[in-house]
Amino acid sequence: MTWIFLLLFSLTDAHAVRTKDIGGFHGVRDNQLTGAGLVIGLRRTGDTPRNEAALRSLANRLQGLGASLNLDEISSRNVAMVMVSATLTADARMGGRMDVTVASTGDATSLEGGVLLSTPLMGFDGNVYAVGEGPLVVGGYDVFASGNAARKNTPTVGRVSSGAIIEREVPSQINYEQLTDIDFVLDEPDFTTAVRLAKAVNASMGEEIARARTASTVSMELPAAMQGRFPEFAAAVEDVSLEMDTSARVVINERTGTVVMGGEVTISAVAVAHGGLTIEVQRVNAVSQPNILSAGTTIPFSNTAVVAEEASGTLQMVEGVNIGTLVSALNDMGVKPRDLIVILQAIRSAGALHADVITQ
Repeated sequence: MTWIFLLLFSLTDAHAVRTKDIGGFHGVRDNQLTGAGLVIGLRRTGDTPRNEAALRSLANRLQGLGASLNLDEISSRNVAMVMVSATLTADARMGGRMDVTVASTGDATSLEGGVLLSTPLMGFDGNVYAVGEGPLVVGGYDVFASGNAARKNTPTVGRVSSGAIIEREVPSQINYEQLTDIDFVLDEPDFTTAVRLAKAVNASMGEEIARARTASTVSMELPAAMQGRFPEFAAAVEDVSLEMDTSARVVINERTGTVVMGGEVTISAVAVAHGGLTIEVQRVNAVSQPNILSAGTTIPFSNTAVVAEEASGTLQMVEGVNIGTLVSALNDMGVKPRDLIVILQAIRSAGALHADVITQ
């Protein structure tokens, strides 16, 4: 397994970011839409006849168009039952378009080349806010022929670019004309970042209009000159830069062999011994042959052998102000990928690794 080490360093303890990249205004939010639909035009890669839901939905659609058909008269693998989802952005207007994601719900093998039939997309309140349809773009394939199969990515999920037309607008939770104050919510709550954001906004506006209320919320009052002009105020706030402060983390993904370590991670003095004991039990099958010209018989038997091998361990002192020292020392010790997880967790348990170790 090949491991990838990503060390995220900066010239200072923090890094400058824009306000719009770390949070958003409370009440200005997106909404999720979902719907159940049909994909047609597949090349015998759709749902099998065992999935009656797809055939029944197709029969209902055809009957709605004036075709008199029964379920028993339809036998096709060119159709698939799917779930359709989309994100209705804040302040989206009627007549606008948005992308939709389509995913198979039955036993279809691929949606490649399919076309989504007109599908109502509803919100959690049960109202239809958009209608999606159009040809799918699938970033994969699944081919089977003469006993050979080839597959790439996930061909049962596709996307229709600009495939949904917005039919209903979501009522805004904010009255922009009468707005005098609003909260800004951080994506990752942090007291230090909240205080820095309030100071940065006050410095940019030239007056005390922002105050950190909690680790995630900064209350802001619109200046008198910008009341009734919230978009201008929001644009000015989102363009403010500040030094963001984050907690030190080490993220390990054992499945992909990736270790991400922030530059804020520090190491105290600690000794690390690396070595291992390997025990292998071997079974050897053999036969006992009688002497020549004797009346004996051949008897099979087996012997077992236990081999114990202890790798030569090393003791290494690790001490430094950043994670680079730790990585360099572990590389010198020849640490294997699976040992790295145990070593990092052991160093943290010893109180020498000052960071949260997150294993995914």
